[in-house]
Amino acid sequence: MDKIIYPYIPNSAPEVKKQMLEELGLKDVEEIYAEIPEHLRFKDEMDLPEPLLSEYELKRHVEEILAQDKDCKEYLNFLGGGTWQHYVPEVCDTINSRDEFLTAYVGAAYADHGKYQAMFEFTSMLGELLDFDVVSTPTYDWGMAAGYAIRMAARMTGKNEVLIPKTISPDRYLCIKNLCKPTIRIKLIQYDRKTGLLDLEDLKAKISDKTAAVYFENPSYLGFIETQGEEISRITHEKDAISIVGVDPSSLGVLEPPSHYGADIACGELQPLGIHINAGGGLAGFIASRDEEKYVAEYPTQLWGITETTREGEYGFGDVSFERTSYASRENAKDFLGTQTALWGITAGVYLALMGPKGMQELGEGIMQRVDYAQKVLSKIPGVKVPLLSSINFKEFIVNFDATGKKISEINRDLLDYGIFGGKDLSKEFPELGNNALYCITEIHTKSDIDRLADALKKVLA
Repeated sequence: MDKIIYPYIPNSAPEVKKQMLEELGLKDVEEIYAEIPEHLRFKDEMDLPEPLLSEYELKRHVEEILAQDKDCKEYLNFLGGGTWQHYVPEVCDTINSRDEFLTAYVGAAYADHGKYQAMFEFTSMLGELLDFDVVSTPTYDWGMAAGYAIRMAARMTGKNEVLIPKTISPDRYLCIKNLCKPTIRIKLIQYDRKTGLLDLEDLKAKISDKTAAVYFENPSYLGFIETQGEEISRITHEKDAISIVGVDPSSLGVLEPPSHYGADIACGELQPLGIHINAGGGLAGFIASRDEEKYVAEYPTQLWGITETTREGEYGFGDVSFERTSYASRENAKDFLGTQTALWGITAGVYLALMGPKGMQELGEGIMQRVDYAQKVLSKIPGVKVPLLSSINFKEFIVNFDATGKKISEINRDLLDYGIFGGKDLSKEFPELGNNALYCITEIHTKSDIDRLADALKKVLA
């Protein structure tokens, strides 16, 4: 393969390789890999197809592979459970594709061009939505944000136990477990099988003087709104523990922010704020809290602030308490963070600026109206029970198919024939609830979309 010259990869040319090796003081490429033990090195040739030496041919080949996929432009999508299909205003893509922002990962100000101000504006607007004064730069996703929020609480309290509802997303739970091990013990709290709400008696039985934090989500992974937030926070604070709430920011135009019902720390996912869903990407988490030194000191992420410069009347944007971070001191940092998802923070800032308070309210109201309509229409289908839980839902809700005799996997496979992605299969994640799917409704779904789903389900279940 070393003998192949790729016309579109300049460094593959022999004369360029030779020049690079001379600069490094090396005689052969093999010297670069000298530290790898012989028994670990692959000696044979890899079983790969012949290389495509034309950039056009390579691009066409990849596009042909991608064309085999079925996406949400071609299919009507009702999947959620962690990423949700919202409308992305064109201005979000236009601005985040600008060169000065496209490479705006969290790091040194090698080329600012407004990056710091864009991040400051994003955190300011999200802080206003959350009614918290401090907002982190984006983490990789909600799970990472939740895990680090819990680690913050453990450091602040000196305790090593956290309580989490059993209704949490299994994927997010695994992420939290990974970040908390081996020092923080996790206990799961039961939930009411009729409503999905947290079982307060089980919370009271399990919380103790060892509890650093109680983490719950609103709306929950299963879509219901946790109406007991104030009581959960009160029970938490009685044990001098920290109340952490995971939240979908797209709900905050119609729901109270966590800070209003006792949350000390909020975290969540930025993907609903102007970010496309895609395979393995489009995710970014956040952490937020009050502007108190004891909280700020424990943030592992960078924080952005505004201050006066040496020139009178001029302001600049930069790091707050930079010494906390792994960028300042790897060995003394609270937690280690690598390259982050700042581009999505800038994108979320564009979305929030475009929507404004009124827009976020209209977004939330529109989603709840659509969910209500969808539940009523689907509940009329023979054998279908919806909603399964007697709670108010935002964006997502459980549809039960026990009486139909068909598995969710079979139903979703048959829906593909009608150009529809059905709800997420919950039968393995929550077997105690039965044969269920989690359906997602956002502002992109029209009345005719929901009617089309109902008609397809009637035919699939007939």
